[in-house]
Amino acid sequence: MKTGFIGLGVMGTPMALNLLRAGTDLIVWNRSPESVEALRAAGAEVAADIDEVFGKARTVFLMLATEAVIDAVLERATPAFADRMAGHVLVHMGTTAPEYSRGLEADIRAVGGRYVEAPVSGSRRPAEEGQLVAMLAGEADVIEEVRPLLRPMCRETVVCGAVPNALLMKLAVNIFLISTVTGLAEAAHFAGRQGLDMGLFKAVVDAGQMASGISRIKSGKLVERDFSVQAAISDVLKNNRLVAEAARQAGIASPLLDACHQLYAETESLGFGREDMAAVVYALEARTEELKLPFGD
Repeated sequence: MKTGFIGLGVMGTPMALNLLRAGTDLIVWNRSPESVEALRAAGAEVAADIDEVFGKARTVFLMLATEAVIDAVLERATPAFADRMAGHVLVHMGTTAPEYSRGLEADIRAVGGRYVEAPVSGSRRPAEEGQLVAMLAGEADVIEEVRPLLRPMCRETVVCGAVPNALLMKLAVNIFLISTVTGLAEAAHFAGRQGLDMGLFKAVVDAGQMASGISRIKSGKLVERDFSVQAAISDVLKNNRLVAEAARQAGIASPLLDACHQLYAETESLGFGREDMAAVVYALEARTEELKLPFGD
């Protein structure tokens, strides 16, 4: 049978294209029809609706943004959900609350389907290059069935145990990612306001022991003021909220994450929600301007 892919956004499109390039017989669907054209041109079959995807594919990948969208697309509260899931494997690759994923797995298994939790670490460029890292959770046999299909999209697949351990792992990694990029933005803001040569700033960052793939990309964005999206402010803020909620539910302190949460919320409120996460520097700049106001203003 074919393999299905639903959700052709910033991440989903390059992921699906990598599956096609690897020879996967792919059928795709997206809520916004214009997003399917790159896949059609590359040789994917474009489904007319969700039922056609599940009618032709046993394994279906979901790369959707929110829990509400997933429920709407799958028509989870209707009889159609059971008809679609029975005998199918659903691979959930987006980032949602861990407890939501646990509930989705239970519902799918209850109607005779199988479920793999497979959130990925990485943004648009790693997605384009097939260099994502997938964290997998679910029953061992279905994970091993799905794993070969992930190879064109992911350089590493790490089995994390039962659902929702993969999403918990993703949230833990996101704390490191978000605080790292925010710290780099603050460093660039400090360097710029001190009048330093920003090209030299990037060179030092890139040469130092803190250098990484993400720091090299984001330092370039900060120096060039190029905030074309790889991971959008609004999406990072959503992920930040998920981590914060999970931390609160478990009684875990997360002070760095909480500070970042506020900064990304401020950046979104300034109108930069669809810019890259490096645009968090705008919130820092706004705070600097506030410091210049006369006392009492």
